[in-house]
Amino acid sequence: MPRHYKCISGDSHLDIRPERWTPRVPKRWRERAPRTVILANGNEGILVENRPPRSPGATTITGLPYEKHGLQKYWFEGPGTGAPEQRLWEQDQDGVDAEVLYSHGSYAEFWRGIADDDAYKAMIRAYNEWLAEEYCAYNPHRLLGMGVIPATGVDDAIAEMSYCAKAGLKGVNLHRFPSGKGYVTAEDDKFWAAALDLDICVTSHTNGGTTRLGPKNGGVFQYSKILVKAGGGERDPVSLLFRFAGEQPMAPLQMAMAGVFDRFPKLKIYWAESQCGWLPYSFDQIDDNYERNRYWGERDFAFKGPARRPSEYLKSQCLWGFMRDGWGVKCRHEIGVEILIWGSDFAHATGDWPNSQRLIDETFVGVAATERKKMVLDNAIQYFHLDANADLDRDGKAMQGMSIEKFDARLSG
Repeated sequence: MPRHYKCISGDSHLDIRPERWTPRVPKRWRERAPRTVILANGNEGILVENRPPRSPGATTITGLPYEKHGLQKYWFEGPGTGAPEQRLWEQDQDGVDAEVLYSHGSYAEFWRGIADDDAYKAMIRAYNEWLAEEYCAYNPHRLLGMGVIPATGVDDAIAEMSYCAKAGLKGVNLHRFPSGKGYVTAEDDKFWAAALDLDICVTSHTNGGTTRLGPKNGGVFQYSKILVKAGGGERDPVSLLFRFAGEQPMAPLQMAMAGVFDRFPKLKIYWAESQCGWLPYSFDQIDDNYERNRYWGERDFAFKGPARRPSEYLKSQCLWGFMRDGWGVKCRHEIGVEILIWGSDFAHATGDWPNSQRLIDETFVGVAATERKKMVLDNAIQYFHLDANADLDRDGKAMQGMSIEKFDARLSG
């Protein structure tokens, strides 16, 4: 009997050793590829030129009781670090039928430490090739990889997005705007147009719940020839939108204020791991600040605002990913049930593998079955262009004869 989708995680992670994919880097660049090293304290780290080594922290500790959470010694052991057949088994243990897969949240920005643009782009292509041809190809219905986009300019971004689409990846993940900057530029329009032509999903997964793209100390909005930075005491109409809402809605607001969503009304962006309980408050604050400041912005900054209230774009052209967010679910009607996508965040510390179904039951208490189904299944199927009738077991199979205790001794120790 065919197996069909019942639950999809819209936000999961691939925490794999770089040595899994760096053999695909051309030989002339391979010595500059990310690699695993042993640090002075005996812990594993990842090394990239012009960046301090990255230690594991408390990332892939899912599956452990909370009292056993803590800093890790090794990056790549435990759940979420193995072969694709292991990943399918992990999904089965969690009652999840498919996952939208992101590289570790800040890897792409970390790789930008590679100074040579050609070498840097070679790393991204090698990773995307491995993701499409070796990992997700094992079962493309259940392993939904998001390709990495380089930050070396719009043409390079379009070229890599085109490769990802042809390779069969379900979408791409932006860590900066297509130009490589932290603010919207006119040249980005070529990328948005190409994304619509390719019919590929554009997503963004940043760290810490913020949607901000690019360097923290960079500019946020271009007024004619004036570039305004956030956090420097500036008083301009766009920076003031973030006065109470913070950085959580920053990137979609930058796009809305720059007219991107007006020029591309069919463009929709999925903001993964953003949580959603803050959205109703932000809708109100953003619209209020916009109305208070738009008129002098027109006079003093030659600012031409969007056609609609800012919050309307955050509802009509954005989708929002959440994990355990009871307040967000309670406010689902103020946000819009159709724009919310649940994710497990597997295999990171904020996830509850292998107990995601219990978490879902707790989070969705009192929610109508039809609305719950939209947030844990239907919205992801629609946005990522999935076949709701696909036979999920047609391709790769999960590991056989395994148990959680055999797989991860930490759980029984």
